[in-house]
Amino acid sequence: MLKVKIENLIRRAVEELQSQKKVPKTNLPKIKIEHPREKTHGDYATNIAMVISKQTNKSPLKIGETLKSQILKLKPDLFEKIEVVPPGFINFFLSEKTLIRELKRAIKKEYGSSKMGKGKKVIVDYSSPNIAKPFGIGHLRSTIIGQALYNIYRFLGYKTIGDNHLGDWGSQFGKLIAAIKRWKKGKTDLSIEQLEKLYIKFHKEAEKNPHLVEEGRMWFRKLEEGDREARRIWRACIKISLREFKKIYKLLGVNIDQTLGESFYEVFLPQIIKEVKSKGFAKKSQGALIFEYPKNQLPPAMLLKSDGATTYFTRDLAAIKYRLKRYKPCLIIYEVGVEQKLHFRQLFRAVEMLGWLRSKRIKLIHVAHGLYRTKTGKFSTRKGGTVHLEEVLNEAVLRAKKIIENSKENLRKKEKIARIIGIGAVKYNDLSERPSKDIVFDWEKILNLKGNSGPYLQYTCVRCQSVLKKAKTKMDLRKIKIVPLNEEEKDILREIYKFPEIIQEAAEEFSPNIICNFIFQLSQKYNLFYDLHPILKVKDPDKKRFRLTLTLATGTIVRTGLNLLGISVPERM
Repeated sequence: MLKVKIENLIRRAVEELQSQKKVPKTNLPKIKIEHPREKTHGDYATNIAMVISKQTNKSPLKIGETLKSQILKLKPDLFEKIEVVPPGFINFFLSEKTLIRELKRAIKKEYGSSKMGKGKKVIVDYSSPNIAKPFGIGHLRSTIIGQALYNIYRFLGYKTIGDNHLGDWGSQFGKLIAAIKRWKKGKTDLSIEQLEKLYIKFHKEAEKNPHLVEEGRMWFRKLEEGDREARRIWRACIKISLREFKKIYKLLGVNIDQTLGESFYEVFLPQIIKEVKSKGFAKKSQGALIFEYPKNQLPPAMLLKSDGATTYFTRDLAAIKYRLKRYKPCLIIYEVGVEQKLHFRQLFRAVEMLGWLRSKRIKLIHVAHGLYRTKTGKFSTRKGGTVHLEEVLNEAVLRAKKIIENSKENLRKKEKIARIIGIGAVKYNDLSERPSKDIVFDWEKILNLKGNSGPYLQYTCVRCQSVLKKAKTKMDLRKIKIVPLNEEEKDILREIYKFPEIIQEAAEEFSPNIICNFIFQLSQKYNLFYDLHPILKVKDPDKKRFRLTLTLATGTIVRTGLNLLGISVPERM
């Protein structure tokens, strides 16, 4: 990355000047450079001269000028110019030669990828729907944000493992088994919608008949004890649910490496309880077994309920221990809703206290996404107030069909294009927001096909591909020459080189929306250029080659960005 090159260049310049005693020796801090908001301030800027000034009481402007001279000696062709401005910022303007060199790199499909993760493993825990419930709109965020993070880390060279941690265990299954026994006489030839209705009915009836709650607890105890009837119904619910999930994942174009439900970790739970007890962190409280934190740093977490049933917390402890032992990851990312924030604080602190993180380099991260809400509050499956994801996706495809109905494509191709556009619109609408932000469910907004949207970016890719196809050129687009540039061309060049930085930033911040913002801005700049300047009718072969290369680089970067987000691009639009 150019950013890293310049950071290293500044460090080298400081060290050489210190050895020559032209800059006072000081503890050199981490070199920080950033992109100024105003393009008149250059492509990069740093405050290192001011940092050194504070440590030495020397003028930041003089330090800046000395650094400027040394940097230009080390790498004169990298910059068009370097400016030192009050109160001591150093502004770097990249040379056209540097920008053209980066443009040549940007036409490669792997542009922006990295080997920074070589030899390291990352686990992404995402999607994790609950058995016996249809995919609701609320499941969309974890599924597609998690998939995007998986794609991003993989692109950066990490060995990435996607884990679908299914909610297939817990007291809710006692309630569902009780409902099936009571109202369906134990029959399991049911649909996912019927299972959901039974779950809702159980909670409504339990408000009138509290005995039902105890009945649900009794069936969950039986399930944990291995009761044949309880296990039969439970397995049937899983089979019905997995069939439903497979259909939704296919619609979304999501593929997760492994699916391990909470039940998988059941066999490890006695050992987890034993270890927590032996290390002195377990305590009896009102018949239950809790995990206690020193000095009340956090509220206690429940390990076992008063009736002996295990909890989500205990199963998550078992999952972490299993993952650490089997995969030896450097990072485990949990893409789970913000309502679980306390749970993960308790979980990660417990893991530290138990001494499972033998290296400080192992990180556990909770990416707490905001929720889809109605205009009046939170969706609730118990109350029957949810929107099914399949309904949203099908509606999106239907609306996309209406937009392209005048297309000359045959019906089969129209169907395929509408599916790519409609589902892309839904995914991009979500991914373009900060993960932590709540999203109010709005049919018009979620299916937006204009402006800062998936279809706009898909259209930019298709436009670039169309230009290159019409050019019918056998020119080697890597052999471009420096030609006089207009402002629109310069703006695109000064955007393109940032792409590798953007991908790394999206990974470090666990925020796919950073990629969304970048490829949208790049698309805007390219489409403005396209509207103002000819490409195919340019007579000067060098200028034509340059503009075709600019088109190829833009299309490649936008397509790569969309692919990282899990969004496909149609051949035509």
